[in-house]
Amino acid sequence: MASLGKPLGAVGVASVGVAGSAAGAGAGASSIDAGGVAAAALTGLGRPPALMSSQQLQQQQSQLRQQLRVPPQRLKYDIHSYSSYSANYHPKHILVNKPQDQSSRWSSGSNNQMQHITLKLDKKAIVQTITFGKYHKVHVCNLKEFKVYGGLTPDNMLELLHSGLRNDSEQETFSLKHVANGVVFPCQYIRIVPLLAWGANFNFSIWYIELRGVANQEIVEQALWQYSSYRETEVIRLCLKHFRQRNILDSFQRLQEHANMQLEDPLLTDLHRHLVFNGDFDGAEELLIRAAARNLFEDYISCYPYKPIWRRILPSDPDAQTPGMRGGHQMCIDPDTGTIYLFGGWDGSRDLADFWAFEESTQQWRCISMDTRKQSGPGPRSCHKICLDSAKKAIYLLGKYVDPESRPNMQLDSDFWRFDIATSKWTKLCSNTAQYGGPELIYDHQMVVDSDRQMLYVFGGCTIGPDVSQRVYSGLYSYNIATNEWTLIRTDTSQPENAIQLKSRIGHSMLVNPATRELYIFAGQRNKDYLSDFYVYEMDTDTVHEIARDYTKQGGPDAGFTQRATIDVGLGEFYVLSGLMRETHTIQESVRSTFWVYSIKRNKWMLVYHNNITSAEYWARMGDKEPRPRFAHQLVYNPNNKCQYLFGGNPGEVGSPNLRLDDFWELKLLRPNAEDVLRRARFQIRRQRFREMCQSGRDPHQALQYLQTQVSQCVNHTDEAESKAFRELSACLFQWAAETRRDPAAAGGASAVGASSGGMAMDVGESRVNDTYMLRTELYESLLEFFPDSMREPKENLVDLVRMS
Repeated sequence: MASLGKPLGAVGVASVGVAGSAAGAGAGASSIDAGGVAAAALTGLGRPPALMSSQQLQQQQSQLRQQLRVPPQRLKYDIHSYSSYSANYHPKHILVNKPQDQSSRWSSGSNNQMQHITLKLDKKAIVQTITFGKYHKVHVCNLKEFKVYGGLTPDNMLELLHSGLRNDSEQETFSLKHVANGVVFPCQYIRIVPLLAWGANFNFSIWYIELRGVANQEIVEQALWQYSSYRETEVIRLCLKHFRQRNILDSFQRLQEHANMQLEDPLLTDLHRHLVFNGDFDGAEELLIRAAARNLFEDYISCYPYKPIWRRILPSDPDAQTPGMRGGHQMCIDPDTGTIYLFGGWDGSRDLADFWAFEESTQQWRCISMDTRKQSGPGPRSCHKICLDSAKKAIYLLGKYVDPESRPNMQLDSDFWRFDIATSKWTKLCSNTAQYGGPELIYDHQMVVDSDRQMLYVFGGCTIGPDVSQRVYSGLYSYNIATNEWTLIRTDTSQPENAIQLKSRIGHSMLVNPATRELYIFAGQRNKDYLSDFYVYEMDTDTVHEIARDYTKQGGPDAGFTQRATIDVGLGEFYVLSGLMRETHTIQESVRSTFWVYSIKRNKWMLVYHNNITSAEYWARMGDKEPRPRFAHQLVYNPNNKCQYLFGGNPGEVGSPNLRLDDFWELKLLRPNAEDVLRRARFQIRRQRFREMCQSGRDPHQALQYLQTQVSQCVNHTDEAESKAFRELSACLFQWAAETRRDPAAAGGASAVGASSGGMAMDVGESRVNDTYMLRTELYESLLEFFPDSMREPKENLVDLVRMS
């Protein structure tokens, strides 16, 4: 088969399209020099290069991160440099924490955004947190907004944090970025750049700085070696990509042989050879079929936007019993049996004690009990929590809301219950958890169970006491199911010093990831503030990480209260259906219907669905098509069939404050599958093949037939973008005559290669060969979007790294 050039690895490989002319000779010589320079750079380092494959790096990074799961230690530093200071407020003051001393601070000499202070650690370290001390009173010079940078030198730094301080007297600790591109990196310099003070036109002040992280030199040297190895490897790979992109193949081969490094996964190298060098389009398609069979498109599919499909679930028998209208109820699901359990809630006039089960297989509700007190179970309640232990097939129940006027006449004990699914029996585990180290009676908290470790976790909520004027937030507790023991992990007011503070709240979300032993905690309400923060709690190390102070600024939802969340551990994502929201920069509350997906791996939010219409007239028409906006609803998820289930809630209808809903919905989120991705990839390949058939000028009827059959069958004609791209291909047929007139040799003859082979004659002109090489390279790089980053060549281009000034 004829091709554009010899395959890589062949003896005497040439740079196709540059030899044979004076300009080409110069370019060829330059390319050889470039290869020599890149190879020489490897041997000219201060020490032997530390090069490793991506698989080796991933393994070593996994081991390194396990070593980092230790409590961070305080890091020593000194003042390296600063932009300015005013009066006696010297930068050295931040070394000592004196919150009562008004003069113990660094104050900049100006309030422009050129101000900074740079710290130098006495040793390289993996810096994990930064703590800002404050004056013991509110102060106008506190930093409302700032950035933190870090690096091995003061001239080459990476942004580690962009956040702000609350204008109060409580010190604050922030997590610092210490992983980039999946690689842990050490620092020796930390630069703090103030951007905005709380007082308009005031200079910036920093009172105290404490850095914490890992200073163990064995671990730090290991991290530094892997970080340096990664950077060296990426430099070589960028050069390899550049040489191959530009068809400078002699330099490519010399550098690859000298570095003993692969640019990409061997499957992709084969794809490049088939597609770009040989024009073997059939061979390229076969490789893509193999890739689909190996599930290599899963990463691409996981980034693709979901399409939401709502379906209202109605009983097949209109007379069948179903749960009535309610809000503040609770639901959980047993994925193994496909059974959803619903307990209690408030129907607009009273609390409920009914208990229901819905079977996915029959799509029918079953009433377990209309009043669980009659089966020696819990009494009526709302704003409680239930969760299911899938290992032991048991449901746990804790908490409830009590109206303020009823509290003086009630015993406000925190009863704790378990329902055994196999025997359908309730057991009161405890009449008052507070007497056994557990929480007081609470409501609007969150509770999850780690079935693998047989541990239950409870966080937040408000305690209910006789004094209704007091609002006390509950802390974080664990309950050992095997030993029946409660443990207070941290209170709302007393938390580890110089650690990220996990403030309690109500109406928040909490999810458990048993694979990583983490709790995900976000949103809710504290006092009058609606929150849009996000924290991860590591159960094994008792460590809190702040993922976002305000994820709205990162493209996530607005601050919310009583939103509902579910998780798919296998897919590495969780889902949030909004509730009562507060719009950014306002105190206006609104009930919204928005559905979000958060990728845990990518730290990225994606809006899937939204409909914020509250008109009663609209919902009278559309009530069976999609759920109306609501809050105090419930949402559960079955990861086995990828279905979400929504029931009830409060629509927040003006004029009907006691109205509650009883509608039941199924939500499926659809994404392309591997076959869809394969079809799209084939369309791109066959489109390029058709264009080359038109350029060859041999048989326009054969090209038209190929377009109408082979290309058309790979097009989703219901997709407007794909359909348009397909229709535009017909224009290539009308360029035929003009191309033939410009290059008579292309019309046929012994030197022309058949379009069916995908090859290209070597004597049709260097410019055409080079153009075809570039077009095939663009096609190849577009196909890389379907593959995981770990298999691909670097996404960056070498030329983009050249700084222009």
